[in-house]
This record gives sequence, structure tokens and C-alpha cells, in this order.
Amino acid sequence: MSDVTFDVQRNEMFVHERKAEPWRVTLVDTGESTLTGGRLARVAEHVRDEPEFCFTYGDGVADIDITRLVEFHRSHGRAATITAVQPPGRYGVLDLDGQAVRSFREKLEGSSGWINGGYFVLKPKCLDYVTSDQCSWEAKPLTRLAHEGELMAHLHSGFWQPMDTLHERNMLE
Repeated sequence: MSDVTFDVQRNEMFVHERKAEPWRVTLVDTGESTLTGGRLARVAEHVRDEPEFCFTYGDGVADIDITRLVEFHRSHGRAATITAVQPPGRYGVLDLDGQAVRSFREKLEGSSGWINGGYFVLKPKCLDYVTSDQCSWEAKPLTRLAHEGELMAHLHSGFWQPMDTLHERNMLE
């Protein structure tokens, strides 16, 4: 809702419009070789004193209602909320009886299960699950949070599209 200019060389920020939601955004250079969990560790000093914070990979496009996502997170009291999405159908599905095709369905939207949509709300104690720059958020921290009953899923059935490949980028453009 606002236009902002960051002049990194002069260490200045200028807000052109002062009508905005009460957000605070911190950009941190975490390094090219740092994995997803390590990136969280690198921002710990900026979020440690907050009741919760939002985290995303930044390689997807979605119409997730962040206000509802945060409200859901606050309602359940657990340490972490993951946004669950159903990926867009990519391939036609065959229903087989042995090698005989009983039916064919073309690229059904949401035909596979729920997956990690890449948008999270976390309590700062989740940072304690990250061990190093080479820690993958998806490997040990998320697995451990789920095992301990500290991970809840916010189901998002709206638009969601990853942008992991050139094909996906071209499709989104």
C-alpha cells in the first residue's frame, strides 16, 4: 500500500506514501550457500523477541490471506504453522487394471495430496531447531516439530504456483 525507496549506499530510507498496514520487513543477506534452516538462524536476532514471525522461501506465488494465516497460528498455540497446498495438476492420470487403462483424467487440479506451500508462521523457539547454516528447514526442524506435535497446517485451496523451474516461471509470466 506504500511506495518506499531504500538507498543502501547512503543508508537511507524514504517512505513516499504513509498509508500502510502495520508490518515491519527486515531484509537480511544470508549468503548463497546457506540452506533454508540456516537462513532462519541468520535472522534470529531480528525476530527472537517477537511473539511470532512470518517466513517464506520466496519462490512461489499465492493468494494466501496472511492475516488469516497468522490468526490461525495464534488460535492453536503450537510453535509452527505451515501452509498446506495442493499442487496444480501437471500430468494426466491413468486408472489401470493391470495394464488395461480403465480411465484417463487430464491434469486434475489438486489431484495429489497436500504439500508444503512454503509460507510459515513461527514462534521464535522454532529457531532452536536449526543447528547450522547447512541445516535444511524441511529435513530435521519440520520433521521434529511434527513429531513433537508442534506443527499445524493451514489449508489453502486458493491460487498457489511454485516457481522452481524455467517452465514454471514462463507459465507465470
